[in-house]
Amino acid sequence: MSCLFDLYKTYEANKDFIGNVESTLNGKSFTLLPLSHTTQTAHIEVIINEDGSLNTAHVIEDKSERDTVIPCTEASANRAGSKIAPYPLHDKLSYVAGDLSLYVGRRKPEDEAKTKKKYQDQHTNYIKQLMQWADSPYALPQVKSIYAYLKKNCLTKDLIERKVLWLNHNGKLIEKWEKGDEELCGGIRPAIFSAATGGQESAFVRFAVYSKDKLLLKPLLKPWEDKELYASFINFYRDQLSHDKLCYITGQKLPATTSHANKIRSSGDKAKLISANDDTGFTFRGRFTDSEEAATISYEASQKAHNALKWLIRRQGKNVDGRVFLVWSIDNQDLPDPNDDLYDLSKFNDSEETVEKSAYTNQEFAEQFKKAMAGYRSKLDHHDNVHILIIDSATTGRLGILYYRSMQQNIYFQRLIDWHSQCVWEHVYKRGKDKSAPTYFGAPATIDIAYAVCGSKANKKVIKEMMERLLPCIIDERRLPKDILRSCYYRAIRPEAAETQWEWERTLSITCALVNRQEYEQKKRGFTVALDENQTDRNYLFGRLLAIADVLEHRARQSEDWRLSNAMRYMNEFSKHPQQTWQTIQSSLIPYQAKLGRKGVYLSQLIDDISAKFDYDQFNNKPLNGKYLLGLYSQRHQLYQKKKDIVSA
Repeated sequence: MSCLFDLYKTYEANKDFIGNVESTLNGKSFTLLPLSHTTQTAHIEVIINEDGSLNTAHVIEDKSERDTVIPCTEASANRAGSKIAPYPLHDKLSYVAGDLSLYVGRRKPEDEAKTKKKYQDQHTNYIKQLMQWADSPYALPQVKSIYAYLKKNCLTKDLIERKVLWLNHNGKLIEKWEKGDEELCGGIRPAIFSAATGGQESAFVRFAVYSKDKLLLKPLLKPWEDKELYASFINFYRDQLSHDKLCYITGQKLPATTSHANKIRSSGDKAKLISANDDTGFTFRGRFTDSEEAATISYEASQKAHNALKWLIRRQGKNVDGRVFLVWSIDNQDLPDPNDDLYDLSKFNDSEETVEKSAYTNQEFAEQFKKAMAGYRSKLDHHDNVHILIIDSATTGRLGILYYRSMQQNIYFQRLIDWHSQCVWEHVYKRGKDKSAPTYFGAPATIDIAYAVCGSKANKKVIKEMMERLLPCIIDERRLPKDILRSCYYRAIRPEAAETQWEWERTLSITCALVNRQEYEQKKRGFTVALDENQTDRNYLFGRLLAIADVLEHRARQSEDWRLSNAMRYMNEFSKHPQQTWQTIQSSLIPYQAKLGRKGVYLSQLIDDISAKFDYDQFNNKPLNGKYLLGLYSQRHQLYQKKKDIVSA
């Protein structure tokens, strides 16, 4: 209930966004919906004159223009199957066209009669409801114009004459497009069959009104963009509501509802966050006689909370296989997401401070990250709370809250800073459509950690579960689950199992970041990407040896195609039996050392120097832990940087 209350307050604080159309990165439009409104995909647009005559009609071919804000009632917003519940204004052809039954043809006479009866009932209910709105004191002229036209029962005939709808040889609407129908349509496939994939009869129709008022800058009045018309229907429908009860969200006595909104995650989403329609099963389990004894929510509060949630999800939610990860505050909706890495968080840095990519000291990075976020934090009120929500559906009709936290923004930002300065390493891997592989220093995104743990071909259901498990490690400062660390480690020590070099490099750097975080959890300090030559931990030293063996072999056969070195091939076995496996690896290095000659002296001496750092009893076959990957990465990084410096010099 606290989640719904926060969403309700979000709606109240952002009323200025109602009806303002925004666009996502992929071009889809969305808006903060008014009360008693929803969205539908329209296929046909019918333009009517003020006097109730038809002006023109056409198929909406541009998919980006089909999303339409339409008024709705409780019944129509939740209609399904054979239920007859018309939308108040725009609706399917079977509801708005009073003459559709005249053009319906079926192979079986009983099917045709049944379909005609259904369409007549749908239109009767639709036109009766529209008449009530048109005759009410709240009706606007465009509503009356639309009603004046539709009550003539000539829409289907007009659409056929204007070649929007098409008939077969029997003078009936073509049910389904089939090969050979081109001869009926002038040798082409009409646009309606591409727009309305369910057939002509299932097409959704929206209405606009053409005004002759010369004072109007835009004579075409579009109800789906008209805030005055939104208010007209809201006021009209409010008078139809009754049944006042105590609302658990607002604390006021208001008209209650048991029919709550769907289409929360997308326009095709049928899952509901609140529902109580199982009166014959075991839903109440003896605790209540009816659903209202559990909780009552007013129609207004339900509408505002659900509309705010829909808007936030489309605006900034992350959807992974139906699981939505959302972070927002009431007055400043767009917040840094704990699931992102520094690559994505850079959009929040509008201050002069930046996080240097060459900062390899964790404390130094933490300070820079704080400064980079300070510009954004200053825009938030000190008392604003940050809300973190995860929702998903187990079935097509039920949507559940899997995780919800509400905390002060100062605490949220501090935990975000802690995560990005502790689970930190240098990462070199491709992102999205980037052709290059940029290097950045920071914490990996949770989705990248999930793929590092489960593999690049992992099912999205597994990935979203992994992301959900990682979120409390950031927000609630919980320890990283041991199975996640273990799985990531085992994938990192098997480079031969990776499909590409980039995939393994990504897994290795992410594993190093997780191991670094574990060090902070256990010892309150971590490692750096910069090589620590004074480190005497046996795991770290063995990792350095393996890195030198890998670099030495690659330098010796630099003219050949890149392939795994012997050191990398033995990586898994090396982690289990380091002393024994090192003898094998060192033996395989002899021909490469000979090939390099004097160029390989430095690397050979480095092997001797590192070996001398071992205590006598530490150079053994005891299995290595994740720290050896830190030594491996840091030593490789140091050697490759050194080579770059030599080349540039």
